[in-house]
Amino acid sequence: MLPIPGLGSHSPLKLSPLQQYAVVTAAYWMFTLSDGALRMLVVFHFHQLGFSTLEIAGLFVFYEIFGVVTNLAGGWLGARTGLRLTLWVGLLMQIVALLLLVPVAPAWPKLLAVPYVMAAQALSGIAKDLSKMSAKGAIKSVVAARPASEASTGSEAQDQTLFRWVALLTGSKNALKGVGFFLGGVLLAAFGFAGSVTVMAVVLGLTLLATLALPDDLGRMKAKISLGALFETGRGVQVLSLARFFLFGARDVWFVVALPVFLEAALGWRFWQVGGFLGLWVMGYGFVQGAAPSLRHRLGQTAAPGPQAVQSWSVILAAVPALIAVALWRQAAHPGAVVVAGLVLFGLVFAMASSIHSYLVLAYAEADAVSLAVGFYYMANAAGRLLGTVLSGWMYQVGGMPLCLLCSSLMVALSWLSSLRLPSVPRSAVQAST
Repeated sequence: MLPIPGLGSHSPLKLSPLQQYAVVTAAYWMFTLSDGALRMLVVFHFHQLGFSTLEIAGLFVFYEIFGVVTNLAGGWLGARTGLRLTLWVGLLMQIVALLLLVPVAPAWPKLLAVPYVMAAQALSGIAKDLSKMSAKGAIKSVVAARPASEASTGSEAQDQTLFRWVALLTGSKNALKGVGFFLGGVLLAAFGFAGSVTVMAVVLGLTLLATLALPDDLGRMKAKISLGALFETGRGVQVLSLARFFLFGARDVWFVVALPVFLEAALGWRFWQVGGFLGLWVMGYGFVQGAAPSLRHRLGQTAAPGPQAVQSWSVILAAVPALIAVALWRQAAHPGAVVVAGLVLFGLVFAMASSIHSYLVLAYAEADAVSLAVGFYYMANAAGRLLGTVLSGWMYQVGGMPLCLLCSSLMVALSWLSSLRLPSVPRSAVQAST
């Protein structure tokens, strides 16, 4: 039999580190488009069917729960088998999850629709976090593998290179997730729910073919590891993971369910308008993430960021949702203007904090154990999203948008408190781990 490209022990195509980075990033981009679009499709479709905000939030519970488990187990799997395999599995599972949603119909009773969609979302949650862990874990392996002739000289230049590459992947991913939000609203209006998920499944199938050229040992540890190694990622990764847990809980407690429902139900926006606005917000948020190194440089911060950068941005971020909540309660301006302006400011500050987080987890990680560190870190990220998603639906029903915003401010404050225990970053995060 003829060998299938990419399925042997080694890929027949010898990709340079930069080409590997390009393939991984492109695959992650396409996955992100489908993930953002699917989120909007589910929220809008089931809101149309009369589901409450708490019920809609419940549809995503398994998505987030399985994300917690997947990041932890996926980091261990990636270290043992390489990140190429975990990326493949993530793409395949997303395709299956999309196809499972094709037969969902408005006539289905809630007792059938809710557990079925939750199960499909569970697969999507596993797929999302396998793909994200694979893509972000691959960056440090690729940067560390660059030949000396391609690498920048000097330890600070190495760290800045890692920061730029992480910022580019993270920022572009979120920009495309914003496109996905808009795409979800447009697809729902143009093709309906079943047609939309079918189109996305076909596109992801084509994306999977492009990843066959990646080397099979990408991100693989040389020595065999035990499951216990998952919890031996080092103090820096563990403390940063706790801060990440609260940071993303603070975002999702008002962004995931409460915000789109508020814009549609309280302000009378149409679905495509909500999807378009949220899409533009995430695109802008992603742009700021990608430009974080340049923005810090303009502020006179030329060295790679450390714990103090996380702490500073967290203090600023904690004030933003609290101010939005006060403005809504006092009816200082039109609610739509308050939320839109506040969301823009929140996105700007959150993007800077999140970008620095994404760099620090790789800076703290050792190169041959990067998938373990990234898996543990995004396990905490998924747990924060889970808490934020559940609270978003519940608190919106109890106290509306102001209560969601106050909870967001409190969770950012807890993230700041956690970050006070971060250790110093090892000098030359790339070289120290190679």
